[in-house]
Amino acid sequence: MTLIRHELRQGRTTLIIWTSVIAFMLAVCILIYPEMETQMGDVGSMFAEMGSFSAAFGMDRLNFGEFMGFFGVECGNVLGLGGAFFTALLGISILAKEEKEQTAEFLLTHPISRRKIVIRKLIAMIAQIVLLNLIVIAVTVISIYAIKETPEVRPLLLLFLAYFLLQVEIAAVCFGMSAFLSHGGLGIGLGMAALLYFLNIIANLTEDAEFLKYITPFGYTESADIIADGYLKTEYLAVGMVFMLIGIVTGFYRYCKKDIL
Repeated sequence: MTLIRHELRQGRTTLIIWTSVIAFMLAVCILIYPEMETQMGDVGSMFAEMGSFSAAFGMDRLNFGEFMGFFGVECGNVLGLGGAFFTALLGISILAKEEKEQTAEFLLTHPISRRKIVIRKLIAMIAQIVLLNLIVIAVTVISIYAIKETPEVRPLLLLFLAYFLLQVEIAAVCFGMSAFLSHGGLGIGLGMAALLYFLNIIANLTEDAEFLKYITPFGYTESADIIADGYLKTEYLAVGMVFMLIGIVTGFYRYCKKDIL
């Protein structure tokens, strides 16, 4: 528990900043909806006729005149990208930072195995993701209540579940990569999160690239699919969970075997 508390203290400032920014942007998007509601119908029709651009972001299948359509695109992008960047940064540094900050020797001299170190770091990483999502959900509920909207609960919860799983998957993959790094890799983490986001856009543009949805976790967070169908795309989600497990297992194996300076 000591190591978990230490990790949470170390990441406290970063967690507060990212959570505050994401929650604030979500609240602003929701609170301005009543002012834009009367215009959203025309805007939605315009976006629906923009061909490939609309398809890339799923705007051709959502009704901007309804709250869930607006929330799915505007708030979904905020939570999707913001959460992906935060968890990529979190995962890519969780194991590598001990060598970068030259604290590995101090940590490894304690009577605790490397396996237990990795487990505790993994728990601390997931705990931060859970905290971010709980706060974001609470702010979203309060904001929705403030504008007196009554959206369907099921698609809203599915959206939050999808983005939570996306964040865990990206964090887990970066966790595995972190075990191979010794001097940090913030650029690698951010670059990977951005790449996965744009792979999903490419997959939406043409059916020939639809296979990319099996690679990117953004494939199962498509708000248009979730709102319209009422469930997550299990074929994409299953592959994503496999990537998550591979990342975690790789991180365990590599960190327990590597020579740490």
